[in-house]
Amino acid sequence: MLRSLSPDTSAPAIAPLLASRQRDSVEILDQTRLPRHRVFVSLASAADAARAIATMQVRGAPLIGVTAAYGLALSLRTDPSDAGMHEAYSILLAARPTAINLRWALERVRATVAPLAAFARAEAAWDEADAIAAQDVANNRAIGEHGLTIIERLAARRSPVHVLTHCNAGALATLGWGTATAPIYLAQLAGIPVHVWVSETRPRLQGAKLTAWELRANGVPHTLIVDSAGAALMRQHRVDLVLVGADRVASNGDVCNKIGTYEKALAARDNGIAMYAAVPSSTIDWSLADGDAIPIEERGADEVIGSDDDAIAPAGTRVLNPAFDVTPGRLLTGIVTERGICSASAGGLATLFAPEIRQ
Repeated sequence: MLRSLSPDTSAPAIAPLLASRQRDSVEILDQTRLPRHRVFVSLASAADAARAIATMQVRGAPLIGVTAAYGLALSLRTDPSDAGMHEAYSILLAARPTAINLRWALERVRATVAPLAAFARAEAAWDEADAIAAQDVANNRAIGEHGLTIIERLAARRSPVHVLTHCNAGALATLGWGTATAPIYLAQLAGIPVHVWVSETRPRLQGAKLTAWELRANGVPHTLIVDSAGAALMRQHRVDLVLVGADRVASNGDVCNKIGTYEKALAARDNGIAMYAAVPSSTIDWSLADGDAIPIEERGADEVIGSDDDAIAPAGTRVLNPAFDVTPGRLLTGIVTERGICSASAGGLATLFAPEIRQ
């Protein structure tokens, strides 16, 4: 028997991860099959979880972290030794390099179970994974509440409020509400008219395949656009707000997000449009001074060119496929977190996270 981890019945009705009551597996919604097919895949080991993360069956920084936490818990059922835990940790950590939530979740589980006797580790790890999942839902709801104040201010001047998104920072990328979409869903619940411009997000089309799918499922008015149309819409005064997520935020407020985010920020700044990154605190990497130190994942050429049957470029064409880019904090209006809204700067983050910075 499976259960949804979201305790909030008003959250968007999407469950990208389900945990078994028997604590012997998790089921994930295979996001590579959306939007045509809603297929769940069972994960029973750390290797299964790592494969799902690497192949982007699960994606989105918060969901990657939660999936890794459960993967480590599953591995401890069969080998709770220090050596077994280290091996599973290493396999999961190597699955994708950019999203800091992956390492954060794994380290949180490892720190919890390391002092325990071997026989107690698997249950404690599962409890910790449950706690991480529940915290993600609560954090995203809080991000939504803070972000809603931005939409409310805009709604006082214009209706509907036109929000531009990039990639998928929605309920599919988390355990509930999403990050960038949480304010949108709460605005909808509050009766505030909102329309979302959905940037398709080449090359994997997470905007077209995932964000459009979940907005449609939840009845949010939206329009799909090609990536390069965003700047033109801003110049035409058809965008009121840009909301994105992030896979890692450096301690100075630089934001690493899906490739193409930097271009959106440049256009937003040129046109005087507010742009915020919505992130939980687990996405902030206090060890990095700036965004230049964030490792940028490079993925395969096939994502850009396609298969032999429908290739969009001549055979043998060289391809560079960085999955992320870094937006300097100075280009952002601010960062929305579960603790509030701050400027995208070291000083701004310090106003919300002074204890973490001192550690």
